[in-house]
Amino acid sequence: MADRPARKPRQLHRGRVERVERLTPHMIRVVLGGDGLAAFGAGDFTDHYIKILFPVDGVDYGPGPFDPERVRAEFPREQWPVQRTYTVRGWDAETRELSVDFVHHGDEGVAGPWAANAQPGDEVLFGGPGGAYAPAEDADWHLLAGDESALPAIATALERLPAGARAYAFIEVDGEADEQKIETAADAEIVWLHRDGAPVGSELVRAVSGLEFPAGDVHAFVHGEAGFVKELRRVLRVERGVARERLSISGYWRLGHDEDGWQSSKRVWNEQVEAEQESTQAS
Repeated sequence: MADRPARKPRQLHRGRVERVERLTPHMIRVVLGGDGLAAFGAGDFTDHYIKILFPVDGVDYGPGPFDPERVRAEFPREQWPVQRTYTVRGWDAETRELSVDFVHHGDEGVAGPWAANAQPGDEVLFGGPGGAYAPAEDADWHLLAGDESALPAIATALERLPAGARAYAFIEVDGEADEQKIETAADAEIVWLHRDGAPVGSELVRAVSGLEFPAGDVHAFVHGEAGFVKELRRVLRVERGVARERLSISGYWRLGHDEDGWQSSKRVWNEQVEAEQESTQAS
């Protein structure tokens, strides 16, 4: 059997913190810049994402440029940098500034606390961007739904929509103080849903399920906590008959799992959910 070709090393970018802005009680924007972004580019998709590497405290990865492949080969797994995925909120190629919004809930997690403590001059390594979704120009109307984790992508999509495009956006946040102003030229109805202690996603499921769908072809974007995403997948695919190719839907995160645990099981989980709902559709 022929040898497998060597895996192409992932390109890493080094961003320098230019400024930090507290947008709401639970959302922090970090703007990155510097010469380390010279090879970065984004703009095709409204859900572009990057994968940020956070070194483990106290671990010396040696001199020279950071090489994740070398670290994986030479260091025990518990010393590998922690990887977290975040949506690109904005990219300005002229000023070479990259904006990333972080959900912050105190000392919980890795990336949120880092953003809360970030100072101008701090540096961070990340790979990307990835991405797959942008509002389809030929759609009759657009449906956007998600929690805080999907807010940056939803806001970017609304900003991309042209004048006259019809859209419904449902965004679930903790409370009124977590709402953000979103500029859009589209004919968009933006509905902020306040959790106020309710289970995450429950207000989204209620709102989307109760929406009177306009006539015509819909292009939908539904992302956030995996539990409510599963339920809305059923609503849209089984009850509403939205074609798979007109639906961008996936769990960004899952209650009770960190990103490492969720990403390792996400593919199988999604396949099981899809199979269950295809079976329900056929019966």
